Amino acid sequence: MSKQVQRLDRVVIRFAGDSGDGMQLTGDRFTSETASFGNDLSTLPNFPAEIRAPQGTLPGVSSFQVHFADHDIMTPGDRPDVLVAMNPAALKANLGDLPRGATIIVDTHDFAKRALAKVGYDANPLEDGSLDGYHLHAVGLTDLTLQAVDGLGLSRKDAGRAKNMFALGLVSWMYSRPIDATVAFLEKKFATKPDVAAANVSALKAGWNYGETTEDFSVTYEVKPAPMPAGTYRNISGNLAMAYGLLAAGQLAELPLFLGAYPITPASDVLHELSKHKQFGVRAFQAEDEIAAIGAALGASFGGALGITTSSGPGIALKSETIGLAVSLELPLVVVDIQRGGPSTGLPTKTEQSDLLQAMFGRNGEAPVPIVAPRSPSDCFDAAVEAARIAITYRTPVFVLSDGYLANGSEPWRVPNVDELPDLRTEFATEPNHDGPAGPEFWPYLRDPETLARPWAVPGTPGLEHRIGGIEKADGSGNISYDPANHDLMVRTRQAKIDGIARSIPALEV
Repeated sequence: MSKQVQRLDRVVIRFAGDSGDGMQLTGDRFTSETASFGNDLSTLPNFPAEIRAPQGTLPGVSSFQVHFADHDIMTPGDRPDVLVAMNPAALKANLGDLPRGATIIVDTHDFAKRALAKVGYDANPLEDGSLDGYHLHAVGLTDLTLQAVDGLGLSRKDAGRAKNMFALGLVSWMYSRPIDATVAFLEKKFATKPDVAAANVSALKAGWNYGETTEDFSVTYEVKPAPMPAGTYRNISGNLAMAYGLLAAGQLAELPLFLGAYPITPASDVLHELSKHKQFGVRAFQAEDEIAAIGAALGASFGGALGITTSSGPGIALKSETIGLAVSLELPLVVVDIQRGGPSTGLPTKTEQSDLLQAMFGRNGEAPVPIVAPRSPSDCFDAAVEAARIAITYRTPVFVLSDGYLANGSEPWRVPNVDELPDLRTEFATEPNHDGPAGPEFWPYLRDPETLARPWAVPGTPGLEHRIGGIEKADGSGNISYDPANHDLMVRTRQAKIDGIARSIPALEV
């Protein structure tokens, strides 16, 4: 009997399971299949902060949500149309987000009395009628996976780990997603473990075939590709787009790119990615702490590189004094803040835009810093390039305020042509710029009349010796000054420089 095909304009699917069930990989592969199909999409990975919460508990639930459509969409969605739950904890943790009538696909394997009690179920929700308002498909995903990979020589434990691929195959069949790319991905990922590769591929295909042959699923769904401007597209996460944007900025500026960073969730992926690209003049330095990281980045800018530092809220608090130093020195520095919840350590893996006021005002004295905030995962690329443009042009530290929602989420991104990107090249000071009583001198705080930026002099350039440090500078000469009138002038001048940046920014697009 041929199965009915129903056309939809949008779907939100959430894969949920224990943090060891491979939900992030499952969601990532479904996203890749959807991107290659041509739908517009937006994703939201969600995982616990604990390295390994106790198995089968509510704190250990990991999930991956993907929203895809035949039209332009803006968010990963709030209320999933489909929940794939791999255990009782995943069902209980996510059930409250589902609208009545949503589809639930649940693995029945762990719905035993002990596992149910661990998450507070007095009775089996698959049998007590509490899910009658949903389209429930209770499927033995684990048992079917074990049957699918039988004969491949794996232990029962290792064979059971492929159940996420069975679930992926089933949902891919339900929504007419191609799986050829996932097969190729698995064969490459497990090239050194051919038995594991074979098990995962077998489970994936078995899940697809199960949907095709079982009477439990009588409908497949079709979501047409979304119309998009012509170009080359790829699926990209916010942190990857941020890394590529910083990389592009260094190339566009023809400057070495120096990243001083200390690992912190959810910013660490930018460090991981940039560390791979030494061939583009990138130097990624994992410092011993947040203060050392930004100190090294600012020192690199003093030395003529494009200094970058990445962090999240707790690290930004530690970097605040050096950000103030960068304001005073008037050197380019890009501070990437991938926000999470606070205060203090707060919520390491949860999203909150909790650092806006810290970025605006979290320094002593008057220390204005411009802020660039991306609006989507792919916009992180443009935000990084724009932050570098402002930093280099106006000789100032610049904040980029992303967050965990953008950093870990993904969407289709049209890869730009190089000629669409701005020219970020700048000229260093090469000769004295002031006539002193003893002859030509270099004054580091003379200013460009258009931007109010001071000259950028590379240390060691003959004749350009000048003082540097955190104590207030005399206007023009840069000598140490405690004069109140000069301090008032320098404070107002630095503010006027930042205010002037607005002249080079187009009107806000809502």
